[in-house]
Amino acid sequence: MSQMMHIDNIPSTPGKFKMEKSPYNRLRMHFSLAKLTFWSFVFFGLIFVFFYRSPASSSSVSSDLSRRSLRTSSYGGPAWEKRIKASAKVRSRNGISVLVTGAAGFVGTHVSVALKRRGDGVLGLDNFNDYYDPSLKRARQALLERTGVYVVEGDINDATLLKKLFDIVPFTHVMHLAAQAGVRYAMENPGSYVHSNIAGLVNVLEICKSVNPQPAIVWASSSSVYGLNTKVPFSEKDRTDQPASLYAATKKAGEEIAHTYNHIYGLSLTGLRFFTVYGPWGRPDMAYFFFTRDILKGKSIPIFEAANHGTVARDFTYIDDIVKGCLAALDTAEKSTGSGGKKKGAAQLRVFNLGNTSPVPVSDLVSILERLLKVKAKRLVMKLPRNGDVPFTHANISSAHKELGYKPTTDLQTGLKKFVRWYLNYYGNGKKSAQ
Repeated sequence: MSQMMHIDNIPSTPGKFKMEKSPYNRLRMHFSLAKLTFWSFVFFGLIFVFFYRSPASSSSVSSDLSRRSLRTSSYGGPAWEKRIKASAKVRSRNGISVLVTGAAGFVGTHVSVALKRRGDGVLGLDNFNDYYDPSLKRARQALLERTGVYVVEGDINDATLLKKLFDIVPFTHVMHLAAQAGVRYAMENPGSYVHSNIAGLVNVLEICKSVNPQPAIVWASSSSVYGLNTKVPFSEKDRTDQPASLYAATKKAGEEIAHTYNHIYGLSLTGLRFFTVYGPWGRPDMAYFFFTRDILKGKSIPIFEAANHGTVARDFTYIDDIVKGCLAALDTAEKSTGSGGKKKGAAQLRVFNLGNTSPVPVSDLVSILERLLKVKAKRLVMKLPRNGDVPFTHANISSAHKELGYKPTTDLQTGLKKFVRWYLNYYGNGKKSAQ
């Protein structure tokens, strides 16, 4: 007892006086604990209200929640499960069953249609966020429905939903294309990139490593991971530790995360670095798309130039070539080696460039559009802003050619002709709004 009293009387900090304990101090301590308990309940209550109840009066808050929703509004039931099974049913002899995330996106739609048409089982998943005009995504969804592909409306961060889908269908493959795209938007809403490209990827991998059997996974990385690399053409062996944008950083982080899950859990993972994909049903935030819109509307279009009046060029890759690369990656993906979240042996880990190997100056892109649209563009030459854009991209595709048989066949002139034909048909000569 005397020893314990001695310890209690030692100052908490050397050189500082510590008051002796008294009934008054004990009373004050109990009162403080009561206040702490009360305010803890209040604090956690506020957290609950913030995360689970969104004020209807705030359009900006509701918009952000719709973009970053963690839960699906509603799902389940016999009819819902029946649609999923029918969509994911394999109809060819050696077909595969594929869960395509981001299925109502540009690449996701084309890949899903191609898989379905060759007899594979395909189920789509998309949250239909408002990063760009959701009506375009709904139109893609209608196209998929006509092809026989059902798109579940939900978020890749919804672990309960993903687990439910795997309970209904033992997918052999996952084509993970869901992501927050765009380089410049990262400066406005950085959280959406972390939410989708990092947290979302982790959630997908967590589900995949836990199910049995584990699926093989092919996922979309990006050519942006090459960042400030000046060696051309970009090779998979080049350094990728100098990202020029947050978007690029999240995609690079995704590649490191993929390595981790492959190493620990035996997941078969193939990353595809896309180089400036374009074509029908494309993304309105891409230059070729909004150039077409603004040329038709008589608006000025920005033509960026690099330092010292250097040329800004992109390795434009037509969507059909990208689809061939995606399907080849799925077809050559080896099975995952884990079971029940435990690795049984070494698993396949790959990364490939999917580009066209023919960089084209953006000014030439505009000239081609002028000829196809029969309208002279109002060019506004500007310096390349410091917003994450890089001066050029150029893919070395020798690895993809060797391992996947990947060989792009569509030049920019031909590809843009097909895009413009689709655009004029969909938007009606620019009369319909292209947001």
